[in-house]
Amino acid sequence: MKLTYTVQVVLKLLLVIALAIILFIVGLMIGYGVIGNGQASDVFRPSIWQHIFAFFQ
Repeated sequence: MKLTYTVQVVLKLLLVIALAIILFIVGLMIGYGVIGNGQASDVFRPSIWQHIFAFFQ
């Protein structure tokens, strides 16, 4: 099956966006778990994000 140029570009763009999201999540986990001396899975807790947003307000 031959894909058109537009479909190829859209698929590549979606791949780049997906990889960026994955790397962002991994970076959050490393930053909070390793550098921040916390539990890496805690980065997904809403209370952590409420604390971070309250800090900047």
